[in-house]
Amino acid sequence: MKIRPQPFLSGHGDTKDMKLPLRRGRGRIFQRNAMPEPLQVTAAEAGQKLLQFLSRRFEEPQSVLHRWIRTGQVRINGGRAKPFDRVELNDEIRVPPFAGAGTKAERVPVSSGGKELPPIVAETADVIVFCKPSGLPVHPGTGHTDSLTTRLEAAFAGSPFIPAPVHRLDRDTSGLLLVGKTYAAVRRLSDALAAHDGSVAKDYLAWVQGECPWSRPKRLEDHLAKRTVGAQGREKVVAGKSRTGGPDEKPASLTVRCLTVCEGRSLVLIRLHTGRTHQIRVQLSERGFPLVGDVKYGGPRCGDGLKLHAVRLRVGEETYTALPPWVGPWRVAHLPPEWEDV
Repeated sequence: MKIRPQPFLSGHGDTKDMKLPLRRGRGRIFQRNAMPEPLQVTAAEAGQKLLQFLSRRFEEPQSVLHRWIRTGQVRINGGRAKPFDRVELNDEIRVPPFAGAGTKAERVPVSSGGKELPPIVAETADVIVFCKPSGLPVHPGTGHTDSLTTRLEAAFAGSPFIPAPVHRLDRDTSGLLLVGKTYAAVRRLSDALAAHDGSVAKDYLAWVQGECPWSRPKRLEDHLAKRTVGAQGREKVVAGKSRTGGPDEKPASLTVRCLTVCEGRSLVLIRLHTGRTHQIRVQLSERGFPLVGDVKYGGPRCGDGLKLHAVRLRVGEETYTALPPWVGPWRVAHLPPEWEDV
């Protein structure tokens, strides 16, 4: 006689003495009344919303995870929960018996194409500081699958929490990039960057076209917006003309200081106060100092790439530095003693 599968119970009613049929899921057979061991929240995962926790643990659409929670098939320490309840260290998370077949720890690891992670400048219990090379995007996108996050997924396959970038660098920008090893670290540092409270500071070196006159720190303020320009409909960031900014314009602020002038080009040190897309490139170009290698925003072509490098990163009491790998006339052998006074 063929047994007709029954829907998994939603958490209502007494199931003590019921003999439940088998369910076949993803190549495995599970006894309906054989509850799996609860998942335990690790230190790296603590602080996440329940839905985030499940998304990182299971290869399932969010609609399915929502249904598990809504119907009482997911419980925190024995009690019913909501999708946005936060999980804490050592919480026990009960999931449906068939959920184990879709765990991300059991899937085939993401391929990194045999490519290694970028050089590590420093590592603590909470963060990793990488020196990202020019040409490597932080996230995969149209036309490219290789990225820092793809390599992190391959390197940490099976881990409860895959380390995640706290901020971004453009694909062609090199330099220091902060990655959180725990969810709490990612959230704390992301919040600090968004608040511009000074606990996280980012400094850049750039070669620009022209003789920059700012030997003393100069603060630049603009309102930036994305626009579609040209016959090909390319997206470009532009500076607004009004002081208050239009409805789609976002304030952008940085401080710049010229370190040296050589043959009509200037080496400048920049400290970001906001983190807008292409901010450094646009704000300097607007003043007549486009970056070397930045053809999109009016800079001269350069055979060995964009001359923009994240040189210094301060996180709380710790400061990390990495000189750019530039060679020839672009080489920076050291930074001046007073370079911290951007």
